Amino acid sequence: MPKDKPEDLSYEQARAELAEVVQKLESGGGTLEESLALWERGEKLAQICQHWLDGAKAKLDAATP
Repeated sequence: MPKDKPEDLSYEQARAELAEVVQKLESGGGTLEESLALWERGEKLAQICQHWLDGAKAKLDAATP
């Protein structure tokens, strides 16, 4: 089962897996069910990446006088 919580995947891991998902979706050839599952995983990975980016932005904002 894929890891779903931001603390389970680093930003780099989530981004790399998201790139793989996009590549698979773009290549086509899968069933509708497979494509939907990949899309849903991609959405979750995008959320994880956004979580990490939001956290980094908050830290930068807090460090800026």
